[in-house]
Amino acid sequence: MRLISIGVIKSPYKTREEAPKQGIDSEEASTIVLYEPEILEKIKKHKCLLVLYWMHLSDREVLWSESKGRGVFATRSPERPNPIAISVVKVVRIKGNEIRVKYLDAVDGTPVIDVRPLNTDVGGLECGHV
Repeated sequence: MRLISIGVIKSPYKTREEAPKQGIDSEEASTIVLYEPEILEKIKKHKCLLVLYWMHLSDREVLWSESKGRGVFATRSPERPNPIAISVVKVVRIKGNEIRVKYLDAVDGTPVIDVRPLNTDVGGLECGHV
């Protein structure tokens, strides 16, 4: 299996402690900088996106949450074998290879692994809610 970073998140949150626990709690805007701008072709019409990112500061050895008394798959903890996170973000603007968004709880420097359009008319999801 091979996972490739397609970009990086520029966030006002410099540490995990500064970042909110959920994207909906984030009042600050962040910027997703993609390495190849052509991958944004035709995404500009979407107002909400799914952003998948790698929580690079997580401890990948943790399998059990002592505080919750359960395995990590029964929690939303970033500490897990494959620390993949997903956020439903609201697009503020797209310019060049940068997407300015709201409702992203990632720390500055977080690798982006995928960006997908979200049709809010299907599935009942709203920007900021996962």
